[in-house]
Amino acid sequence: MATAVEVPKLGNTVEECLISGWRKRKGDQVSAGEIVADIETDKATFEVSAPIGGTILATFFDEGSLVPVFTNLFVIGEPGENIDSFRPGASEPSTRESVPETKAPLPLPTPTSRTSSRAYSPRARRFAQEQDFHPEAIIGTGPGGRILEEDLRAAYYASSRIPEAAEKQIDDSPVATPITGIREKIARRMRDSLASTAQYTMTASADAGPMLILRARVKASKNVPDININDMVAFCTVKALQQIPDLNSEFIDNKLIKHWQIHLGFATDTPRGLIVPVVRDAHTMTVGELAVRMKDLAARAALGSISADDLSGATFTISNLGGLGIESFTPLLNPPQVAILGIGATHVKPVRKQGKLEFIDAIGLSLTCDHQVIDGAPGARFLQVVKDRIENVESLCTI
Repeated sequence: MATAVEVPKLGNTVEECLISGWRKRKGDQVSAGEIVADIETDKATFEVSAPIGGTILATFFDEGSLVPVFTNLFVIGEPGENIDSFRPGASEPSTRESVPETKAPLPLPTPTSRTSSRAYSPRARRFAQEQDFHPEAIIGTGPGGRILEEDLRAAYYASSRIPEAAEKQIDDSPVATPITGIREKIARRMRDSLASTAQYTMTASADAGPMLILRARVKASKNVPDININDMVAFCTVKALQQIPDLNSEFIDNKLIKHWQIHLGFATDTPRGLIVPVVRDAHTMTVGELAVRMKDLAARAALGSISADDLSGATFTISNLGGLGIESFTPLLNPPQVAILGIGATHVKPVRKQGKLEFIDAIGLSLTCDHQVIDGAPGARFLQVVKDRIENVESLCTI
């Protein structure tokens, strides 16, 4: 009996997935548990397995297609079985079997000894064909060594092919690259963030001296987890949210939903772009436990192996650009959250203490709030509490 396999629901916020690759095709035999397709959300890559053994009777979408969750992806059964009832609706523009092909599929770049065992992402294949660029050796930064479009672009623009490409541009006109797929989805979310909220940002700085002292103690000790400045600021933020829970809230359907549990999201730079893993129940953790959990999530996000559930459910988010030398910036809200804290670089700053000018190691803090529900004064008070916790971090953390 034929069995349809759907695009799974990969977390509460995932509504569609990109088909990044087929490992099996129509007519192939598969065993139960064997991987048939690779799919991607805007944050991570996942595998879709065969629930039963049999023959692949149909695959309904091409690689590179964005497919809504709970849509039939492929069918397994016995040869000759009727699968018409399993086909997605005729309105699906990317259906493989119901819509005629208008373009031949893009071929893979010529494999080499270093790349033949690894897959190219659909966008990487497309870029390679469009630019006629097939490097003999390239290191992929995607999950499992997958070659991403960004990898090819970096190699392309760093190579001697740049003059050749310039010669083809007769009028030296700029090259327009359409924003599609997952990148388009991210762009849409950022536009929606600004369109649906009334965002304002306040900046302040805190004396980072106590954190630097604590950091030195951690590095000198072999009996504690590696706790860095970002971990300490995250811990201080959680403590501040416990004192001022209004910012640990969501604004949904004109209602402010205040959360007592703190699920801390933290922005992470990965080869796939910005990803925000979530530390659940951060308020129950010591600074060491929080540091271990954040590093584990960040590592899995970079590898593309993080689960969708670990990328959803945040009640408050932090974003740290201090490692890139940025002292202050305007972090964008992730609705329905009502606030996000940006963490800047540590820099030397003159301050007046007891009538004398002193220099301190100051860390920049940028708080963005939704003015629909968080006025300036409550936001400023929260920033003051974060500053106080940072400057008294040694009394909060037991190392």
